[in-house]
Amino acid sequence: MIFPLHPVLLRLLAGMGSLLAISLVVFALLHMIPGDPVEAMLGEQASAADRESLRRALGLDLPWPTQLLNYYRKLAHADLGVSLYNQQPITNVLRERLPYTLSLALAATAIALVVALPLGALSSLYQGSMIDHAAGLFAMLGSAIPNFVLGPVLIVLFAVVLGWVPIGGAESPASVVLPALTLSLGLAAVLSRQLRAALLTVYREEYVRAALARGLSPARVLVHHALRNAALPVITVLGMQFGALLGGTVITETVFAWPGLGALTIEAIERRDYPVVQGCVLWFSFAYVLINILTDYVYAWCDPRIKLAGASKT
Repeated sequence: MIFPLHPVLLRLLAGMGSLLAISLVVFALLHMIPGDPVEAMLGEQASAADRESLRRALGLDLPWPTQLLNYYRKLAHADLGVSLYNQQPITNVLRERLPYTLSLALAATAIALVVALPLGALSSLYQGSMIDHAAGLFAMLGSAIPNFVLGPVLIVLFAVVLGWVPIGGAESPASVVLPALTLSLGLAAVLSRQLRAALLTVYREEYVRAALARGLSPARVLVHHALRNAALPVITVLGMQFGALLGGTVITETVFAWPGLGALTIEAIERRDYPVVQGCVLWFSFAYVLINILTDYVYAWCDPRIKLAGASKT
């Protein structure tokens, strides 16, 4: 007799399978990249004996299948290994950088919501007006301008010319302003257009028309009747985007010298520090999978009519 799995357990098992597959692909790709981590650590002038000794000490002399098996054995005990560059436990390295990425993701999401929610709601209420056209122009620019262009523009304007905020780094709380603004523009553009489209769909529902026919103002109908149902697709997009932000924003963190996980990944790639790269990618994948699982349950909580896969039916 086969017993049905609880939907939470089913999603966790699927997520673990995805993480294992991703770790395998990353392991294979890293070992296909030209370059020798031992040479990067010792330099080109090191003797062959020193290189061979370090390679043996790091376990890089073992065949790839043996290295992969050793990696999975450590992973089963929540051990991501140690950095080839500074011999620090990778868990500690990630723990040091994670608060920076988390604070940047939260700040960018907060700014995006503050901009996108009123913009999307107003553009749906005044469809075809100047407000709607201005919101559409904002969304088009926000989606079209890449972060590696927007970031330097904001640095020149607000840091160099006006001197309001630091140019880069993370020495003060104000340092998060420019990278958060850079990330929030594209996110706000997507969320505002998604909310507008969802609201226009909800406005065509019978219960909304009935509320308007009873004499309720469009703003009251928006807040008390339409917004909750229209928020459902926005929650999905927000969850996916927030998971991507937690995965590290490589370009933005590099432009602003922000010491998060994205910048750590670039540093590890340059140093051929394979275990750190694997640890970063594994965290990116874990964060993305976890946020997507949580998004599914928030979606179901907002709309009780939705049944998750594997849930019991009455």
